[in-house]
Amino acid sequence: MQPTEIPTVRELIDRAAERYEDRTFLMFVRNGEVQERSFRKTQQDSLSVCRYLRYVSDRRMHVAIMSKTSYDYITCLTGILMSGNVALPLSPDISEAEASMLLERADVEFLFYGNEISEKVESLCRHCVSLKKAVCIGTEQFARMYDDFGAGSQYVHLSDYTVDPEACAAMIYTSGTTGDRKAVMLSTKALVGNVMYHDYCEDIFTEDDVAMSVLPMYHVYCFTGDYLKNLKDGMRVALNGEMHDLVRNLTVFQPKVMRVVPMIAATLLRRVKAICTRRPETDPFDAAREVFGKNIRWLISGGAYLDPALISAYNELGIFLRQGYGMTEAGCRISVPDEYASFESVGRVIDICDARVYGGEIQVKSDTLMLGYYKQPQETAAMFTSDGWLRTGDIGFLTHDRQLFITGRVKNLIILSNGENVSPEAIEKKFSDRRLVQEVMVYAENDKIVAEIFPNYDFAEENRIDDVVGMLENMVDTMNMTAKPSHMISRIKLRNSPFERTATGKLIRKKTNVL
Repeated sequence: MQPTEIPTVRELIDRAAERYEDRTFLMFVRNGEVQERSFRKTQQDSLSVCRYLRYVSDRRMHVAIMSKTSYDYITCLTGILMSGNVALPLSPDISEAEASMLLERADVEFLFYGNEISEKVESLCRHCVSLKKAVCIGTEQFARMYDDFGAGSQYVHLSDYTVDPEACAAMIYTSGTTGDRKAVMLSTKALVGNVMYHDYCEDIFTEDDVAMSVLPMYHVYCFTGDYLKNLKDGMRVALNGEMHDLVRNLTVFQPKVMRVVPMIAATLLRRVKAICTRRPETDPFDAAREVFGKNIRWLISGGAYLDPALISAYNELGIFLRQGYGMTEAGCRISVPDEYASFESVGRVIDICDARVYGGEIQVKSDTLMLGYYKQPQETAAMFTSDGWLRTGDIGFLTHDRQLFITGRVKNLIILSNGENVSPEAIEKKFSDRRLVQEVMVYAENDKIVAEIFPNYDFAEENRIDDVVGMLENMVDTMNMTAKPSHMISRIKLRNSPFERTATGKLIRKKTNVL
């Protein structure tokens, strides 16, 4: 692990504004027109939010944001972090009941919210005892705050505040794939420190390149990667907004790089193939540029397993799709991809992080690790070894050149009555290149391995496969011929709908996996 200087969020944005000044930083479509905000403008507007919050209260508050990604979302989140308050980003799509529970559990006093959840806010304020004030962002009234609390206002002194880099600056709720969601406490040292690593291929991204921000900012992966790292590197960031606008915005902004989850990568690849099907004379390379724009070079995937076959398909189009690895409890990223890492790996461990494999589990140590789970000391203690390493809960191995490979999850392990440990992910990956299988989940029932499958019914119809069950049974029989006895699938189940997933595409697993 290499030591590195870690600035605060204030220092990071001040340096960017001083270096890049009025150059474009953030771009987005509003009311049908492309709008731009410079590094300097983003800094100044974020400082206005900082001053406003310190005007509202001179004591430390927990401030939530529930909104879709926008310019105002970024200035609010940045302003909170510069003001010494604690930011709590939440998805605007969660139910009113869940939002109320999470806000109350996190002792939130102030809420920034988007128009899309306006109908929920009155009820939230009524049911959350701790919540004292709510402000709608993206309105004309909100925009006036940038001037009212700007550099020329009577409140300018309120931003003369030094943030403790070791104190909790943000609480990010875990996705809750296998249990209750927990609020991960991260310091500014963790949030900013996690983007201070050195890229293994430093010539990939340069100043003024365009990165498309697609994933929601309430995920630390997106906030630190699409915002803080690009702020540090001087790249331009195009905010996509709604997912249904992505195809149009790719053409508008012509990005060079985009962070995605595997589901998005697969969907965009299908659009490329559809163009080639409709117009057989079209070169696949040209079809890809028609979908992604002429400058696309990199897609960085995270959040869920990335099929190597998908990587190969993109490789043939001249687009480098690779996967990284991280977790909120580590401040975000643990490993990042490069052009020379194995398709099967999740990249190489970053130079500001150490990793080891102990008892099969990947464990990490870094200056960017979480402070703990909010108000959950026992759960926090369980995440660390006696010598201070963070337990990732992932099973895998590490090579001499720092390439990291993930083979499963400790808590997903199936423990059979004979003591054998079975990784369901290892079995599920065998289905990844089977086009008849759209989704699969492996678990145990009565000491036997079961594969529950959501077939690709469209593929079956297109290829006139009438006996889907028989075809799947033959497929499993073939897999079992080369499988260890403990990893043999004893039964398959068919389902008529996709599995429930988290916002990042992770399967929400059955609790029957461990016997």
